Amino acid sequence: MEKNVKIEQELLGLQNNMRNFAYSLTLNKEEAEDLLQDTTLKVLDNQEKFAENVNFKGWVLTIMKNIFINNYRKIVRNQTIIDKTEDYHLLNLPQNSGFDSPESSYAVGEISSSIDAFPDEYRIPFSMHIEGFKYEEIAQTMNLPIGTVKSRIFLARKRLQEQLKDYRY
Repeated sequence: MEKNVKIEQELLGLQNNMRNFAYSLTLNKEEAEDLLQDTTLKVLDNQEKFAENVNFKGWVLTIMKNIFINNYRKIVRNQTIIDKTEDYHLLNLPQNSGFDSPESSYAVGEISSSIDAFPDEYRIPFSMHIEGFKYEEIAQTMNLPIGTVKSRIFLARKRLQEQLKDYRY
């Protein structure tokens, strides 16, 4: 029983870290709070699976990231519409996907211009990451350590958020 109390105390001590990480994933305060609550419940429900020699903070944040990814996939799956219409002329009509996309909040040109203004050391890994390359692939292509690649992508993302913060709402 002592292990459960220790995990609960550590979990309480991580709430601010978890809230910040949740916000960085969702970029929405209410969704971040929901993700924080879901993660806390999942950790408490699965605390017997925690191994003592594992980094507790890393374990908890991995659970949070996985919940976020699973929720995102569920939303995408539910929002996917299969159109079986024979009227192919409708394909050229603009359609609203129902998602809040960057195009609805920002002009695509402004986003591209902001990214293009980055120095190559940040622009190239960030652009590759957006295109779907994995960190390892970017590191190999650029002949850089993976930590450097992750750091540059993180810094580019933060810089872009800062430059476009006035467009958020």
